[in-house]
Amino acid sequence: MKRMRWLIALLAVFSLFAAACGSDGDSSSDGGDTSADSSDSDDSGDSDDEEAMEDDEEAMEDEGGGDVVTDFGVVADEKVIRVGLNADLSGPFASLVSEIVAAQEVYWEVFNDNGGYQGWTVEPVVIDSGYATDVGIQNYETLAQESEEGVLMITENTGSPITAAIAPDAADDNMLVIPLSWASLWPDPDFGATILEKQATYCIESINGVEWMSTQVDGDPKLAILGRPGEYGEDGSAGAEIAAEELGIEIVYNGRGAVAGDDRTGVIAELVGSGANMVWTTLTPGETLDIFGNSVSQGFEAIWSGNSPSFNYLAMLTSDFASEFGEFYYQSQYQAPWGSAGTEEIIAAMTERRPELNISDVYVTGWIEGIMAETLIREAIDQGDMTRENMVAIATSGLEVDFMGLSGNQSWPNDYNEAVVRSTWIYDVVAEDFNIIPLGEYTEDNPGSTGMVPLEQDYIGTVAGSYQFDGPCITPSG
Repeated sequence: MKRMRWLIALLAVFSLFAAACGSDGDSSSDGGDTSADSSDSDDSGDSDDEEAMEDDEEAMEDEGGGDVVTDFGVVADEKVIRVGLNADLSGPFASLVSEIVAAQEVYWEVFNDNGGYQGWTVEPVVIDSGYATDVGIQNYETLAQESEEGVLMITENTGSPITAAIAPDAADDNMLVIPLSWASLWPDPDFGATILEKQATYCIESINGVEWMSTQVDGDPKLAILGRPGEYGEDGSAGAEIAAEELGIEIVYNGRGAVAGDDRTGVIAELVGSGANMVWTTLTPGETLDIFGNSVSQGFEAIWSGNSPSFNYLAMLTSDFASEFGEFYYQSQYQAPWGSAGTEEIIAAMTERRPELNISDVYVTGWIEGIMAETLIREAIDQGDMTRENMVAIATSGLEVDFMGLSGNQSWPNDYNEAVVRSTWIYDVVAEDFNIIPLGEYTEDNPGSTGMVPLEQDYIGTVAGSYQFDGPCITPSG
């Protein structure tokens, strides 16, 4: 397949060369009609032809319209770049993912309305996976097809299971994939060669989170770990274990992989009786709400936190335990929340273009995915090579993406220890501030609130800051 792509690219170069050497009466290259000028005089001479060609070249440079080699996922004659979103719009994370997708769609609307880049615009192609791995694989095959009906890169791929399933094919196909997953597998060049992880891994998030929590408890910290099976749960729990070992924290209950199925009675009993004064969760929001609510109802008191997907303010702060979440829970995250410094552009775009939606922290995630893709696309256009293979080369070249304060800047070197991002955010959960309003009602005097208030921005604990990672914290579950 790689050889075929090389041949296609070579043929494209020869075609461009042939077009450049063809009749200068063909006006399609720049949209101007030069045929009338050349036919008005029989003695225009070579100098006039050369001058006209120089004028055409200058016009193309002024428009940023120089030749760009492409292969798949690009409609070259219309200067349209297709990007794919393999998103969960009907499964367990649909409420979250639909808002991320909306934000990325708005990102590209703004990009296109501002003229794109050198005349190139971006068309997002959204397909629903329902968080089903088999459907996600089929969607990938649709998006990866080797024609202009495919996509140049996948800018949103929901979930660790689907990302792990498509990672080998993505590497073979030179398909860049931005996952909605923070598993520590993706920075590994031997596994996630074309998976562009964003921000810290679940493992590093847990390391930071556990260390930060240990500074908030009275007396000796005693840790309980709650995790679900699979890449997500295993990775977060592994990070909590690393932090405990490095800091000398006693693990009084290790429920790594124990939260499976609907009956959590045994897990709750173990937790309540453990004597833990801090709890780290790597769960779904529903699992967290069930275990947290039942535990505090039994008088269990501890500081709680967990990997970002464990907590959803829409579920937690509208529940019967909203005040308890405000008292005991701290939210770990990777980025700035809605309304914080640096989100002004996002707020302006979302309130104008999606007034029917509610305010949300996760719009920042969709925006960050857009920034990643745009940075790579701009560089490819500047290089004159927007083939999938060159997109991969650019991503691994050391190019740094500036997230403008929304999150820590990032690049993707092939060395695992250098590639991983070590900073995370810590939010306080302020239940009394929670006030979700439609974007159309947003004003500076009435901004609404998700109840998430940053306590630590780009926090790096002593363990995460110095830990030497030889590779992922887990192996793929498959």
